[in-house]
Amino acid sequence: MSFSNCARALRLSMFMTFLLAAMAGNFSQDVDINFGGPRAQILNSGQVLTLSLDNSSGSGFQSKNQYLFGRFDVQLKLIPGNSAGTVTTFYLSSIGSAHDEIDFEFLGNASGQPYTVHTNIYAQGKGGREQQFRLWFDPTSAYHTYTILWNPLRIIFLVDNIPIRVFNNNEANGVPFLKNQTMRLYASLWNADDWATQGGRVKSDWTKAPFTASYRNYNANGCVVSASGNSCNGALNNQAWQTQGLDANGRNRIRWVQQSYMIYNYCADVQRFPQGRPRECSLPRF
Repeated sequence: MSFSNCARALRLSMFMTFLLAAMAGNFSQDVDINFGGPRAQILNSGQVLTLSLDNSSGSGFQSKNQYLFGRFDVQLKLIPGNSAGTVTTFYLSSIGSAHDEIDFEFLGNASGQPYTVHTNIYAQGKGGREQQFRLWFDPTSAYHTYTILWNPLRIIFLVDNIPIRVFNNNEANGVPFLKNQTMRLYASLWNADDWATQGGRVKSDWTKAPFTASYRNYNANGCVVSASGNSCNGALNNQAWQTQGLDANGRNRIRWVQQSYMIYNYCADVQRFPQGRPRECSLPRF
């Protein structure tokens, strides 16, 4: 990374820390622990939530609300040291066999080796849209901000407010998009040493357990759907996230990330799609 890009990324990270701290929700009020029992701990009057994994179980939480579009931010500090075999997540999902899903997954590694950021999108039960990245910082030494922005036009994945991936609504070109199913926000920490680290060659070292990841400054700004209706009342025009895309600066940043830090792109995997790549791969990316 050039010095100027590094400095800009650091300034963005600091800005997002201050902004999210001012806007943050409260884990005690906003989420439920959905597995792992005492391995999930809400601390500091609801401002911090830690998830732990041992050789018996992982842990996780889910939002109380269901959403149809929104911007979802959290600051996350990943497992330090030897995190091989572990997967830490932050994602949106509906339920059912034809579910929709938007995934941030952080695949652990042996000490000294970098994390892999694994992203995927499921539309109507079909995934297979993986893109993977390295990060330009140590995600275990401090909190960093991870964002899923989901509106009727596109999905944007951001790290410290820097876009790393965009999935556009290309329904007009026959590509399914996520627009009809409400989703909850989920986070989890679990063991996947059969595949997560170097294709499953490196296993979890349970002598290092419990493994712990820490979340803070959770903020869900979206259209809440409940039995009483939709909190946006069908009006998608009065908050920035509802129509947000990439400006020229955003396009430059995502090009920098994808050229410098992307390590896998399903659209470039010719051997995987001998009959032809998915339709969205031939359409404009940004």
